[in-house]
Amino acid sequence: MLQDMPPAPTTTLDEVVVTAARLPPAAGEAAFSVIRLGEETLSSATRLDEALATVPAVSLFRRTSSLAANPTTQGISLRAIAPSGAGRTLVTLDGVPLNDPFGGWVIWSQVPTESIESLDIVRGAGAGPYGAGALTGVIQLRERERGGGLDASIAERGGARLAGSGGLDTGPVRLTGSVLYEASDGYVPVRGAAAGAADTPLDLEAKSAALRADVPLGEAALSLRAAAYEEERGAGLAGARATASGHLLSATAAKRPSNGDYGWRLQAWRRESDLANTSVAVAADRTTTTPANNQYETPAIGWGLNAALRRAERQIVGGRLEWEVGADARFNEGETHEQFRYMAGAFTRDRVAGGETSVAGIYGEGSLETGPWLLAGGVRVDGWKNENGRRLERDLATGAPTLDEADPERSGEVVSARLAARRMIGGGWAARAAAYSGFRPATLNELHRPFRVGNDLTEANAALVPETLQGIEAGLAFEGSTSSLSASLFWNRIEDAIVNVTIGEGPGTFPRAGFVPAGGVLRQRQNAGTIEATGIEISVRQTLRGDLDLDGALSVTDARVDGGTSAPQLTGLRPAQAPIWSASAGLDWRASDRLSLSARARYESRRFEDDLNSRVLGAAVTADVRADWRVNETASLWLAADNLFDAEVEVSETGNGVEGFGPPRVVSLGVRLAY
Repeated sequence: MLQDMPPAPTTTLDEVVVTAARLPPAAGEAAFSVIRLGEETLSSATRLDEALATVPAVSLFRRTSSLAANPTTQGISLRAIAPSGAGRTLVTLDGVPLNDPFGGWVIWSQVPTESIESLDIVRGAGAGPYGAGALTGVIQLRERERGGGLDASIAERGGARLAGSGGLDTGPVRLTGSVLYEASDGYVPVRGAAAGAADTPLDLEAKSAALRADVPLGEAALSLRAAAYEEERGAGLAGARATASGHLLSATAAKRPSNGDYGWRLQAWRRESDLANTSVAVAADRTTTTPANNQYETPAIGWGLNAALRRAERQIVGGRLEWEVGADARFNEGETHEQFRYMAGAFTRDRVAGGETSVAGIYGEGSLETGPWLLAGGVRVDGWKNENGRRLERDLATGAPTLDEADPERSGEVVSARLAARRMIGGGWAARAAAYSGFRPATLNELHRPFRVGNDLTEANAALVPETLQGIEAGLAFEGSTSSLSASLFWNRIEDAIVNVTIGEGPGTFPRAGFVPAGGVLRQRQNAGTIEATGIEISVRQTLRGDLDLDGALSVTDARVDGGTSAPQLTGLRPAQAPIWSASAGLDWRASDRLSLSARARYESRRFEDDLNSRVLGAAVTADVRADWRVNETASLWLAADNLFDAEVEVSETGNGVEGFGPPRVVSLGVRLAY
């Protein structure tokens, strides 16, 4: 007779949760001015720079979003101190810089919002672990570890977008990927009677993809990431177009610190990019254009290494002590290849210009949390170098050089630091104060490449030195269950500010630059004295009845230039593209279990297009609305209208007064899946 055998004993295995190789945000960050955007904000934005623009005084160089902005104007800055095409803010994705190795701008289509879990905006100079480029602050992006989503939409003027992210576990490895495709027929920026046959739409086609593999290494993790992007867009004039492409490889190994134990990170990355940009001269009646410059390729390579060691300990002098030491290095090389001087139906000259830049530093950071106090500080020492700079221009017919310059090597050291204190004062209130310094070396684009927009020419300057910033600020914040408030007062000073300084007006012929047509001006990038800015930032949030959220924010920044002896004509003027006032207000209403409605308005005071404040871009108010209908637990339909009232937002102005405008009203319809 067969007997039932007792069941075999079962073995319970601990579940292994694979995570990305990253260190958590440092405890000391809470003492500085930090704004976190989470999934609730990112999920309703189709472009990352537009999500960032919900924070006043955070913007691209111009008012135009990356939907229509030329790649060379997609540099981002925090606070309206002095926006720049290169950007005065460092943008990182899990520690890897996303700023272009040649120009410093950020191609925003390389990172779809669906792939980002959350981001922190750290206002104030970087120092500490951030280093070069974090002049007005840092934007830290964190890629998704779990979950994902898919968004598909169509819009007016031929708009179409498909983007998604997600992951899967295969054995001990977790794979996380994202894709993006976006296209638009665009809009014509010059409107009304001023527009002519030469004015064309700002069309766009953008693609990107990324894949990350997370591998457990005992208590540590290894993340290997590969990403690529490509976009092509119109420039608003017949014969003027731009393309940008690139790819990025990174490897990160990290162990997260536990109480009384060490955490660490080792990271290496390499980025390659290319840019092609054609520009044209415009006839006075805007009926025709003539080729002016053909920048047919701009190959550039950036690579870097960084390492950090962190430890957190409790019961140290009655509190929690956390410290981090580290080192990092970044290296960039690139050159522009272009044709110029269009005569008798053909280009007659060509140019190769470029070089190499590098920056390397060491730093130490620490924070102490004891009772109601949080104290944080850090110091960095960096060395920078510009080398192998050259500009060669030749006659295409004979091959003979018309300009052959080799730039002398330049190098130096920069010491930067930051210190902050926060005190909880009861009832959800906290007060803080901070002082900081930072620096930004000139990009290869600023050092070596002259460029043209319409009839305006801007010369490069290989003698540029890094610009530096010193600042102090104080703030007060309240955090409650249904409401929050924060207010900050700051003073910043940029020394050796890199500014496009007007040299002369056309028509005329100038040394090195050549002929400038009527209605155009010649500028040169210069270290033009100092910029001082005093400002206040206020943000509020209130939840009513559990289903209605209200928020508002205000930024007031009075920035002024002191050109000193190098550019006295700029003294007392405002930096180009820097508004005094910006404000936003938003409403999110969960009207039912299925229906959510949102509205947001944004105001910005006038800006100036140029360094001499002669071209005025008027104040603007825009409003956006959106409705989401939840179909089931994973799917929702949405309808949105951007610039609901079709406001004319002036984004550019030529020397002869022709205005360019931002996008008109755009209605979009989409479906979103979340899992």
